[in-house]
Amino acid sequence: MGYGLKNYGDCSEEVIKACPVEMVLHMIGGKWKGIIIDILSEKSVRFNELKRLIPGITQRMLTLQLRELEADGIVKRVVDDTLSPKLPRFSTF
Repeated sequence: MGYGLKNYGDCSEEVIKACPVEMVLHMIGGKWKGIIIDILSEKSVRFNELKRLIPGITQRMLTLQLRELEADGIVKRVVDDTLSPKLPRFSTF
């Protein structure tokens, strides 16, 4: 699962794993994940473009949110061989 599974409010890890609704809310909950998923559902974008599209998000927070979404299987990092492999794109499945 994702990064913050152990400290999700008053719910234990077992409760979250046993309840699909809690699991989904944990995976997509938070201030930034909704807008990130919304943008990436429209098109795949590079990190800096995504950061420009989300006013107020810091580079650190965007990195953390993308890592969590990637760990939960919601977002994937796409490396395009025709462009610089150091600049991956992010997209939803």
